[in-house]
Amino acid sequence: MPILFSTIDYASPEYDECLALRYRVLRAPLGLDYTEAQIAEEWEHHHFAAFLESGELAAYLMLEMLPQRVAKMRQVAVKPELQSMGIGSGLVRFSEEWSKQQGLLSIVMHARKEAVPFYERMGYEVRGKEFLEVGIPHFKMEKTLNPKN
Repeated sequence: MPILFSTIDYASPEYDECLALRYRVLRAPLGLDYTEAQIAEEWEHHHFAAFLESGELAAYLMLEMLPQRVAKMRQVAVKPELQSMGIGSGLVRFSEEWSKQQGLLSIVMHARKEAVPFYERMGYEVRGKEFLEVGIPHFKMEKTLNPKN
């Protein structure tokens, strides 16, 4: 199944569709919503999406730029009916390649406990102990992108 990976613009129709996917996959199951302030903060982040050949949205992730050439991966969501098909890992790899082209040194994240094995298979390492975020267990994870820089 051909998948198109791309960056998308904040406040675009694609972004709005991604926001709905994120709500469905990440927030609604926890009884959470997004505030206007949270969404407004995302204008300065970088947004990535995966689309099926038909144009249907399949997955989303966001990178927040941190100091010292580090990005924080956030809000990774794949449509439930399309999970375990390699779309999420493809989107993560796409964002990593983009990050390398930007000269970033590493990507960090707060991964939900159940997602840790997925990220470990992609070369991310757990940093520290389990902690609660949005009421559920998470781990800080990191992957070095450009070790020679």
